[in-house]
Amino acid sequence: MTNRNAAVIVLFVLYLGLLSNVRSEQSPDSDKMMTSLVKPGIFRHVMCRNELYPRSNIARYPVPDEFVFWSVPFADYSPPSYTAPHIGGQIWADPPLPSETFNPQWNHNNGQVNRQSFHGNYEVVGGCFPLNPMGRTGIRGRGLLGRWGPNHAADPIVTRWKRDEKDEKMQHPKTGKNILQMVAIQRSDNKLWAIPGGMVDPGENVSVTLKREFTEEALNFTDKSNMVEKFFQNGVHVYSGYVDDFRNTDNAWMETSALNFHDEDGTDVGRLELMAGDDATNVRWTDLDGQQLKLHANHADIVKDVVIKRNAHW
Repeated sequence: MTNRNAAVIVLFVLYLGLLSNVRSEQSPDSDKMMTSLVKPGIFRHVMCRNELYPRSNIARYPVPDEFVFWSVPFADYSPPSYTAPHIGGQIWADPPLPSETFNPQWNHNNGQVNRQSFHGNYEVVGGCFPLNPMGRTGIRGRGLLGRWGPNHAADPIVTRWKRDEKDEKMQHPKTGKNILQMVAIQRSDNKLWAIPGGMVDPGENVSVTLKREFTEEALNFTDKSNMVEKFFQNGVHVYSGYVDDFRNTDNAWMETSALNFHDEDGTDVGRLELMAGDDATNVRWTDLDGQQLKLHANHADIVKDVVIKRNAHW
């Protein structure tokens, strides 16, 4: 072998090493997080467009991708208006609009009802109708949602490491990374698997909602809530913002606060017996695998943020 050939081989090996380092730095930790992606004028919702509105025979007005944002003129836009009949008179729901007696404080939190959006001030048209900050959905009104404007939920992402019969962490054969598992419930309305979250009650602290919803939907008992009290004191914030929910309308939409509660050694919540309750039809520990995971709304994107932060397989 000549000195020249040897030099070429050395340079090639160095190049491969450099390329490998670049790839390792770019994936997956450099993946953009949900907070940086879900913003008005950037994020286009999908689940709440171009389908029949759930639990109704009302068809959404078709909204092509290029006409989602309010900033883009759409002269032909003429969506139907729909609010589910059972909403009327519910203590957790707003009255119809317009109204001479109901004057909510838009973009404010009065301590009972939080009408602030995580995405800043939203526009109110006609003096009474809040506009979905992410754009057109093809339907006006409240649909199945109780509040005009943002409807706030809380989502506890409870995780543990998948372990074998020897209680050792299991790695995925392709990535070599530890496999993370999450408690997932199967929703009774659309049969999709989801984070076991729920609506924030009027005046309720989000931390209370997180523990309550997990206990009711995944453990199905309230008398043993003290067992998980300590566990739910150490959550890691994952995401706060808009949810691409199939119930969203032009005037009412879902937003959530998601926190990760991780059982590192699997001896706390990781060993509790899971039982479906409340609005769930099933509950299980689910492997977090980006190639196979199908979840309600944009829950998979939220969960992916947890996977990235914990450097787990995806």
